[in-house]
Amino acid sequence: MLNSFFSGLFDTDMTSVISISDFLLCIGSSLLIGLLLALTHMYRSRYTKSFVATLALLPAVVCVVIMMVNGNVGAGVAVAGAFSLVRFRSAPGTAKEITMLFLAMGAGLIAGMGYLGFAFLFTVIMCACTILYNCLEFGSGKKNAMYKTLNITIPEDLDYTGVFDDILQEYTTACELVRVKTTNMGSMFRLTYNLTLREADKEKEMIDKLRCRNGNLEIAVSKQETTAAEL
Repeated sequence: MLNSFFSGLFDTDMTSVISISDFLLCIGSSLLIGLLLALTHMYRSRYTKSFVATLALLPAVVCVVIMMVNGNVGAGVAVAGAFSLVRFRSAPGTAKEITMLFLAMGAGLIAGMGYLGFAFLFTVIMCACTILYNCLEFGSGKKNAMYKTLNITIPEDLDYTGVFDDILQEYTTACELVRVKTTNMGSMFRLTYNLTLREADKEKEMIDKLRCRNGNLEIAVSKQETTAAEL
């Protein structure tokens, strides 16, 4: 009675039916793999509750879909197309978040095909590499501290074309004016530069010279944003 309840309406004698015990084993393994991936992502990383919950459940979802496809090539292509929509229908994430999602989908795919040992081995290896790279701060680079974004406010009667070039050339190896914006009801301009400092310890000295040039109006120096270009 229980087996007939879980049988498909379109099953035939030629169709191989997944047993309940195998189904539960694959689901349980996928949930454990998802939990391991979520804990790995939480290690020394900024995260949101919704993302880690999704990461923990995604391998089980992929596992079930692959088990239900059961070797049908046409259905497999349709599933791949459906998964590709996730990237375009959600808010853009960082490169690390997208990588973890692909790892979760890959582990779920392996588990759904029945290779539970390979699924766990794949997960353990990738989690170990992720933790190792986080501990070693792989790819952080010492020069990242030299990349800054400068926001400087000037009065409307000051021609901003090249007005700070001599100061910026003294303290930077590269500078680019990326945005000009009016502010304070059009009575002031706010200029935004992307800079590469020559020496990080001379940042205050550069700001002091800029203050003398812009009439001691607001100046802000911040870390240069790179998340938009991560992927």
